[in-house]
Amino acid sequence: MAVLVEVTRGMRVESWHIGAVAVVDATGNLVSSIGDIDSPVFPRSAIKGLQALPLVESGAAKTYELADEHLAIACASHNGEPEHVKTVSSMLAACGLDESHLECGAQSPRLEADQARLHKADLAPTAIHNNCSGKHAGFLCFAQKAGFAPKGYVRHNHPVQKEVRQVLEQMTGWSLQGEEGLDLCGTDGCSIPTYATPLRHLAQGFARFGTGLGLDASRAEAAAQIREAVARKPYMVAGKDRFCTAVMEIFGARAFVKTGAEGVFCASLPEQGLGVAIKCWDGASRASEVMLAAVLDAFLPMSEGEAVAMEHWRSPKLSNWNGIEVGDVRLVDGVLSHLMQRKTV
Repeated sequence: MAVLVEVTRGMRVESWHIGAVAVVDATGNLVSSIGDIDSPVFPRSAIKGLQALPLVESGAAKTYELADEHLAIACASHNGEPEHVKTVSSMLAACGLDESHLECGAQSPRLEADQARLHKADLAPTAIHNNCSGKHAGFLCFAQKAGFAPKGYVRHNHPVQKEVRQVLEQMTGWSLQGEEGLDLCGTDGCSIPTYATPLRHLAQGFARFGTGLGLDASRAEAAAQIREAVARKPYMVAGKDRFCTAVMEIFGARAFVKTGAEGVFCASLPEQGLGVAIKCWDGASRASEVMLAAVLDAFLPMSEGEAVAMEHWRSPKLSNWNGIEVGDVRLVDGVLSHLMQRKTV
């Protein structure tokens, strides 16, 4: 197990985070790795870009005239800000449904200001505020276009989830079928199935997603359309003060990045032909963000301005309740140079 991130207080290291990193090209060639990249992990929301492929491939996005913001929010773990809620609502309306059809469960908005806004209006949070509501709206658009009954679309045996599962298999090259597949299946926070997959395979899936290599023409075109939409509307993917939005505002189409619960990240670097998958084993997003920032430093050429813009995410400062800086979250010495050597460990 590799210690990749440390947390300081004063002059001392107070905590460590153990993690694993896989950087792979579209052919499956391992470019760089740290730690255990072959044990299956639940990718959670980090694979929403792949889960959105049927929305575009089926023609649903075209039929319902979905705009960039709709495709971006289909890939989102959003804050539940008013702009996010409005976009999900319009997406559902486009396919003739409303928020009563969402099966992701009610969740409060992430930001206190939005929670207060609901409280002031004497409103309770609903499923449309759920960070996954955009993904679910995408599933419902796909279901409507394909002629599937929308009810129960979150279930393992629903046609929507069967199609998503097939797409994940084809993108990652990892089997999710049969008894072994069921053993790998868990239930995500938003109630859809989530499938444990090795980081090596997740990274290859995102290399394919970013390059189109190994995909048929329609899927490669769908992947490009999703990436371009997210690059144009990165705020929809997360929102205020969020790593995914900030990074894609900095790099645009040069980096597609997506976080998942419990310390997972997946990313595509199209110009480099690479896919990335990361796991912080204790589930801490503060560490997985620093780990992914390190991969970007190692593999994505940056201007001086881009490098400066990434500094906050590369080594975030920790402050106490009086605003006094007390430490930071930072990469362990030697990790970045090891990644840059493009050797496995």
